[in-house]
Amino acid sequence: MDILTLLPFIVLIGAMFLMTRSAKKKQAAAAQMRSDMQPGTGVRTIGGMYATVKEVHDDTVLLEVAPGVHAIYAKNSIGAVLDDAEYNRIVHGDDQELDADGTVVPDDASSLTGEPDDAKIDLVKGDADADDTEDAAVKDVKDAKGEGKTDGEADSK
Repeated sequence: MDILTLLPFIVLIGAMFLMTRSAKKKQAAAAQMRSDMQPGTGVRTIGGMYATVKEVHDDTVLLEVAPGVHAIYAKNSIGAVLDDAEYNRIVHGDDQELDADGTVVPDDASSLTGEPDDAKIDLVKGDADADDTEDAAVKDVKDAKGEGKTDGEADSK
């Protein structure tokens, strides 16, 4: 047989070896993470629930999902072990960490427009005095079209 005919099979076997090797590394890392769990650490389950570890057993973990509420989960159901800062940020909403330079990012894009704050357009309708100063030409057009009528008024001809 020629080596060129065996080359696709060799490449296929090599690719399968590399894929299984990376999967085994991920499984080993997950097992190490689960074995490093200690009481008091924050975890996220594979279902997305955040809880605090109370007790660690061989195959199970006792989690406190709310103050005074405990549940037993399998160790395999732990998706991630979180550090204290990340757990407090997610669960309690503590935002102690800012960017390195202390900048705060605004929630809207108003700071990107480049206009000063005092140059905002007033979208609120003015007071009643402003309505009385309409141009006479505008009033004539409204009267001609019948737009000056209030509700309930009809043309009486």
